[in-house]
Amino acid sequence: CSSQVSWCPSAMLGMPRWHCQHPQTFTAWCNSHLRKAGTQIEIIEEDFRNGLKLMLLLEVISGERLPKPDKGKMRFHKIANVNKALDFIASKGVKLISIGAEEIVDGNVKMTLGMIWTIILRFAIQDISVEETSAKEGLLLWCQRKTAPYRNVNVQNFHISPSWKDGLALCALIHRHRPDLIDYSKLRKDDPIGNLNTAFEVAEKYLDIPKMLDAEDIVNTPKPDEKAIMTYVSCFYHAFAGAEQAETAANRICKVLAVNQENEKLMEEYEKLASELLEWIRRTIPWLENRLPEKTMRAMQQKLEDFRDYRRIHKPPRVQEKCQLEINFNTLQTKLRLSNRPAFMPSEGKMVSDIANAWKGLEQVEKGYEEWLLTEIRRLERLDHLAEKFKQKCALHEGWTAGKEDLLSQKDYESASLMEIRALMRKHEAFESDLAAHQDRVEQIAAIAQELNELDYHDAATVNARCQGICDQWDNLGTLTQKRRDALERVEKLWETIDQLYLEFSKRAAPFNNWMDGAMEDLQDMFIVHSIEEMQSLITAHEQFKATLPEADKERMAIIGIQNEILKIAQTYGIKLSGVNPYTILSSQDIANKWENVKQLVPHRDQTLQEELARQQANERLRRQFAAQANVIGPWIQTKMEEIGHISVDMTGSLEDQMNNLKQYEQNTINYKSNIDKLEGDHQLIQEALIFDNKHTNYTMEHIRVGWEQLLTTIARTINEVENQILTRDAKGISQEQLNEFRASFNHFDRVRPTSLNHRLYPCIQIQVQVLYYRLGNQQKRNGMMDPDDFRACLISMGYDLGEVEFARIMTLVDSNNTGVVTFQAFIDFMTRETAETDTAEQVMASFKILASDKTYITVEELRRELPPEQAEYCITRMTQYTGADSIPGALDYISFSSALYGESDL
Repeated sequence: CSSQVSWCPSAMLGMPRWHCQHPQTFTAWCNSHLRKAGTQIEIIEEDFRNGLKLMLLLEVISGERLPKPDKGKMRFHKIANVNKALDFIASKGVKLISIGAEEIVDGNVKMTLGMIWTIILRFAIQDISVEETSAKEGLLLWCQRKTAPYRNVNVQNFHISPSWKDGLALCALIHRHRPDLIDYSKLRKDDPIGNLNTAFEVAEKYLDIPKMLDAEDIVNTPKPDEKAIMTYVSCFYHAFAGAEQAETAANRICKVLAVNQENEKLMEEYEKLASELLEWIRRTIPWLENRLPEKTMRAMQQKLEDFRDYRRIHKPPRVQEKCQLEINFNTLQTKLRLSNRPAFMPSEGKMVSDIANAWKGLEQVEKGYEEWLLTEIRRLERLDHLAEKFKQKCALHEGWTAGKEDLLSQKDYESASLMEIRALMRKHEAFESDLAAHQDRVEQIAAIAQELNELDYHDAATVNARCQGICDQWDNLGTLTQKRRDALERVEKLWETIDQLYLEFSKRAAPFNNWMDGAMEDLQDMFIVHSIEEMQSLITAHEQFKATLPEADKERMAIIGIQNEILKIAQTYGIKLSGVNPYTILSSQDIANKWENVKQLVPHRDQTLQEELARQQANERLRRQFAAQANVIGPWIQTKMEEIGHISVDMTGSLEDQMNNLKQYEQNTINYKSNIDKLEGDHQLIQEALIFDNKHTNYTMEHIRVGWEQLLTTIARTINEVENQILTRDAKGISQEQLNEFRASFNHFDRVRPTSLNHRLYPCIQIQVQVLYYRLGNQQKRNGMMDPDDFRACLISMGYDLGEVEFARIMTLVDSNNTGVVTFQAFIDFMTRETAETDTAEQVMASFKILASDKTYITVEELRRELPPEQAEYCITRMTQYTGADSIPGALDYISFSSALYGESDL
């Protein structure tokens, strides 16, 4: 539509019922605005004749001041006032054809109504715009959209559409915006007058839209007046458009206030937790600094137990509180930064650093208190320990020496044989060694007694008497020991000849007995082999053992001959033998019995080895069966890994197309699972047979599993990356072109070097992947992340002018955990944050201004009417009183409040 409006009174000459519909409608429309100025009109052609109310009407609907009207009542005064109104209308781009001030002053009805219609077109209809249409077309399109979902409503125009005549269109407009005012389901198409009157009454009562039309006129007129309908419907447009604007403004304010309320709650929780933790530290430190020692061990142990209870019970919850406090502080600062709010500064002495310093002081005092407790306990323990240790060592020594003096005084060697004498000598030598070993204990007893005396032990007299008795007894034992040694050495020489034979028997019998023990152990040894080759080695070793049996039998006969020689000498010289060789417990019968056992075990070993050889041959067949399948599946997995690597690099088309292709690829891969399951069955047979190696393949079942799982994981990760791109595109408001540009920039700098190949690939696939890497080139291998140098180059390529400080700041945003890499999701979040629009103080002020009807202040009633109760009370309690020149009682300053939301304040 043109920006100018023109009207010719001749265009209205053919309208039926002109004098019925237009005056009523236009009068009601004018009064709906004039009552804002405290006045109204009754006869439209009469009340505008002097031009005063006409000028007042234009000031109300335009919001602008007109020139001061002439106060006189003469005709030329009235004409002058009307001309001022007509000039103002013309200044708004309206061409008035055939309408002059004289006709208005003379009360010309047609001219007056034509002028009012021109005003309605310019100020009520012309500014209506819906999808680049304006005025009449825009108003019609708005009606059509709002009434589209309603049955029996079909708005085609403003004069012959049946929906206007039966009243359903007007009721649908009201119900669409205020469903609480009309029950649309109860309306009937065959009751047009009832429907129209319902719409008129509800609009006048609840929407402040006066009744401009008459239901009977609309129903009984074949073609209702288009201008009257447009005038009345435009009132609905402005009423509901204002409500929608107010609702949008209220929602914006609620959103901003909700963020502030949540942040304030987190601040209060931080202050409370910090105060409680610091108070607990303040109360705990004096208790830990109390170093008054106790006189008894029990009392000191109770203090230690109290300290352990503090460590186990009282301190751990405070450690959790300290950790939670730091987490809450970091979360709060992050939320403030994301919502464009100033950083939170805790109260003096309650910073995270203050709490850390207080905690450090607590741990230092705690460490000193623990060291003091342990030192005091050790000091008291020392005295008790020394006394108890003295008693214990004395009891042990006295127990060991009991009967030793009587034993050393015996003369049992006088009737003993040579072997018995030598045994007695060895026994005596052992006693001498034992005696020398106990010398340290006697010295320790004396040293403990001396230390107890130096520490002024209360029972030192008893200690000294007991120590002296032990020392005297020790000297006597030394004298008796030397006398017994001399007697035994004299008798020993009498039996040396027979002893030589016993000695030779023992020297030869013991190694042979050990050999037979070893042979029996080897023949009965349980063996574990894993191949036919190992089995052949065991069989060969057994055959070599059997070849040594004839030589062993000769050694057996020689040993038995020595025993027979001893018996012959004893019989010849009448020596009484005890029947026991003093050098060994072995007898000739023992040797004979073991030899028989060895001969019986040899054939049994032969049978066992042959059975195991048959089992190893069966295992070899299982190995070959498994290897045949594994050598096919392993390369297949490797090929698929290479394919998915190409797919993730070369994906084109929309994100949804990429997602569908990847899902199909994933399903095709899963269909291969039956081959893996069959290989698992063969692997189960191998495990049941306890087979642990397979020289016919480099692939193990674990390699196949890892490769399969990694293939599925790689596909799933690629799918997830596309899903994240879709979520980012939709949630962040980024277009497909922007996302493609971000992705292209990221991919260009996302590259890895040969040393960063995935070390988790099993070895046989690692080699193939590395070959593929060099074949594709370094720049084509991506891993979904950039190192800092590549990220800096990426930003520079996108037009960022980066210094060291600015780049360090950006790295804290994209790599908050200091991992040393920038993921694609972090890159997208950063670029989104750089391009996305955020709320500002000016936007909040503009929203409040809408709620306040363009005033520079807002009232309590307006806040409670437009905002939810919680947000309304939040504003009322925090807004200061408005002090401007146009202030009224109870006016609140929303401008300073909005500024405080984004600036330094105690909100």
